[in-house]
Amino acid sequence: MRPLALGLDVVHVPRFAAVLRRRGARFVARVFTERERAWCESRPRPAESFAARFAAKEAVLKALGVGWAKGLEFRDVEVRRAASGAPSVTLHGGAARAAKAAGVESWLLTLTHAADVAVACALGLGAPRAARTGKVSSKRKTSPPARPRRSRR
Repeated sequence: MRPLALGLDVVHVPRFAAVLRRRGARFVARVFTERERAWCESRPRPAESFAARFAAKEAVLKALGVGWAKGLEFRDVEVRRAASGAPSVTLHGGAARAAKAAGVESWLLTLTHAADVAVACALGLGAPRAARTGKVSSKRKTSPPARPRRSRR
């Protein structure tokens, strides 16, 4: 598989914490899956974990070139953790359809956060277009460059 899509997002943790305080449980339930909420709420600094997962959701959608307004829900992108602790992405609904249309078959995800920022980088992997469709590019192959002429003296 080859890299097909790349997305990066940065969230300011204090600002996101303020959103969490202002909008409360209703906002959290609308944006995060039950599994994500349980993980974040079990952490010593939940706002950092929520911010990192929000950044991951944004990074995935940026990689796909789609936004929330295109029939997608925040919970269509779910951040999970492997037994090893590595983060992973599971797509549902509209996000899964968008990834399939883009040829993205799997994701690599990295998250990091500190007191002030949370950052996520998402890399979508899949087969090149020709391998997915069986079609060969219609672009004409270029011929090799002409050999330089020798001057006749």
